[in-house]
Amino acid sequence: MPTHKLLLLPGDGIGPEVMAEVERLVSWLNARGGVTFNVETDLVGGCAYDAHGQAISDETMKRALDADAVMLGAVGGPKWDGVAYDVRPEAGLLRLRKDMALFANLRPAICYPALADASSLKREIVDGLDLMIVRELTGGVYFGEPKEIVTLENGQKRAVDTQIYTTGEIERIATVAFELARKRNNKVASSEKRNVMRSGVLWHDTVAALHKREYSDVELTHILADNCAMQLVRAPKQFDVIVTDNLFGDMLSDEAAMLTGSLGMLPSASLGAADASGKRKALYEPVHGSAPDIAGQGIANPIAMLASFAMALRYSFDLGREADMVEQAIADVLDKGLRTGDIMQEGMTQVATTGMGEAIIAAMEAQAA
Repeated sequence: MPTHKLLLLPGDGIGPEVMAEVERLVSWLNARGGVTFNVETDLVGGCAYDAHGQAISDETMKRALDADAVMLGAVGGPKWDGVAYDVRPEAGLLRLRKDMALFANLRPAICYPALADASSLKREIVDGLDLMIVRELTGGVYFGEPKEIVTLENGQKRAVDTQIYTTGEIERIATVAFELARKRNNKVASSEKRNVMRSGVLWHDTVAALHKREYSDVELTHILADNCAMQLVRAPKQFDVIVTDNLFGDMLSDEAAMLTGSLGMLPSASLGAADASGKRKALYEPVHGSAPDIAGQGIANPIAMLASFAMALRYSFDLGREADMVEQAIADVLDKGLRTGDIMQEGMTQVATTGMGEAIIAAMEAQAA
């Protein structure tokens, strides 16, 4: 029986509430047999700052590096607005990404038919939407040097952020996108701004060369990032996998998320490079934040957290069948009209965080019967 090491980092705000539903699901899977998850829980974010004076401790970081996968709830909140920049709650997430060398951010945008009317777009535009944005996570303008604000001789200030990419960085993120596309609908759209940015020219040429050399079976299109943003609103179902850099990926993935009607529905994965055995360091988290305004009320939507765990089952544990069960259970529960407050609709039945988690596990029980 395979055994997997899973580290849970519930974090702040609603993080512990939605993570509790992951724990419930893990217990259900352990009880079924066939696989065993050894689970540890630790602190990250504001709660870690309160306990240790830093957003993540060295010991917690060691646990993260030793785990087969890490699940993160959410970090931050107004309680910690005044703390120093290098120990703010978000610094814990940034250290996890850096020390685990997580370069590929996977952001699916899925619109369940039962929730198509919750989108700000017309039903026919988003109904059945299922696309994946693959964002490069460790390079580009967020990390390039020089990065500074300087005072000029005339007294004015000048800010500089540097966009830097190497061929190797572009090839490895494009490889992730092409490999994912082969398991989906075999289409990749590569998005950059080659018309005005030299880094965009290198991105375009590198992706094109890799495609010709190793992935000619995959349909590849190149699209300027501003046009990609427009097309996501005009006709998002034309896309399967979109691969893009750190800056454009940050914006395009949030835009795609809102096509679905609620950030509470969307998972994400951040992956490192595969080692000799094919395993990757990986961090899974919902797209939503810590939502301190509703924390502790038991009304948070756990679907994004549970869907993030489904991604862990698929990409870290090679448990595709179990991942399919979780995702199908989510769809089944929504079809039956159960809703948390953030996605509540007229004529539906509102449930609490625990009620939604229990319903999803019950739907999995029905599949397994």
